[in-house]
Amino acid sequence: MPYANTTHSYGAIAKGFHWLTALLILTIIPLGLIANDLAHAVRNPDIATTEADTARAALLFSLHKTLGVAIFFVALLRILWAIIQPHPKLLNGDKPAEAWLASTIHWLLYGSLVLVPLTGWVHHAATSGFAPIWWPFGQSLPFVPKDEGVAEISGTLHYILQWVLICAITLHVLGALKHHVIDRDATLRRMLPGHTTANPTDRQPGHALPFVTALAVWAAAIGGGAAIGLFSHGPAQATGPALAAVESDWQVQEGTLDISVSQMGSDVSGTFSDWTAEIAYSEESDAEGKHGDVTVTVSIPSLTLGSVTDQAMGPDYFDAETHPTATFDADILAEGDSHVADGTLTIKDQSVPVTLPFTLAIDGDTASANGTLSVDRRDFNIGLGTKDEGTLGFTVDITFDLTANRP
Repeated sequence: MPYANTTHSYGAIAKGFHWLTALLILTIIPLGLIANDLAHAVRNPDIATTEADTARAALLFSLHKTLGVAIFFVALLRILWAIIQPHPKLLNGDKPAEAWLASTIHWLLYGSLVLVPLTGWVHHAATSGFAPIWWPFGQSLPFVPKDEGVAEISGTLHYILQWVLICAITLHVLGALKHHVIDRDATLRRMLPGHTTANPTDRQPGHALPFVTALAVWAAAIGGGAAIGLFSHGPAQATGPALAAVESDWQVQEGTLDISVSQMGSDVSGTFSDWTAEIAYSEESDAEGKHGDVTVTVSIPSLTLGSVTDQAMGPDYFDAETHPTATFDADILAEGDSHVADGTLTIKDQSVPVTLPFTLAIDGDTASANGTLSVDRRDFNIGLGTKDEGTLGFTVDITFDLTANRP
């Protein structure tokens, strides 16, 4: 069997790309649907799941994503090969409607085989958490920020375009069977192993109209998704009342409060958007060596933690509904050229002594401070159902950076 195509038959390389793609697609679609259902259950705080469920969902999703990247590159190679090769002509080119439909479906197949894995890859790169890609590359993409808005748009596009691909594959298979069973021509046979030639019709469809039709199908699918609100919903998240402002000797003007934890071997970072700090500080220490004290109150529902935000709010983790706030009460002490906040961190009614080292710079009545505290989530009864550190790290890093003014 020759490797190259002719205008009458497909070569071995084109057939290899076709059946490799078919095998990957028939594997990845059911795998993705099963993994997605399981992942939704794992992330839903109202559904009881085990550590084994989490591990299984991560395994299936990692496999799905890894195969998706493989399909993306196989599709690019297949398209490149199709560009440099003669394309076998249709056997029903003298039937304009059938020929137009067949060419449109081929455009949809080729385009969707690139767009579906690409949008899934962008979604993976834009969000944080859950299941890594197993390739030695691909956890991030150039020009794709870690951004929930980008993740939502790309994830929705991935969902819509996968159904365009599934419909195109279904029509493609039905068309091949129609040629084989009803028309009894060689359309299907010339894609099977072996060398089969056929006699194309003299009349062949142009490429412009089918291409425009394919663009219209993609546009209609995306527009339909927008019309029914697929792009308008963000991740569900626990909500709580905003924290009341506090008055203190030093008033926070701006700042960030972040956490980071390892999940499935990847770092997942999150941010608390609502927190207050009541700070009393003097450059001179008192008789006990204290320079002041600080009380930080954090709204747990204000946390965004990538794709696992909802899961983090659940009873086995922060249990935001029952324990909507966390507090840190500490004395501020000098330690050499730096400072420490020595006190107690309380999360889920679990109070643990901690010491937070931080740097402090004061310029007149403006102070800047930043520091990092590492804690063990198990000390606060967080994620006790996940005992495997490879699934969810025990250590959680808490980082702050703020600027405060002295009235």
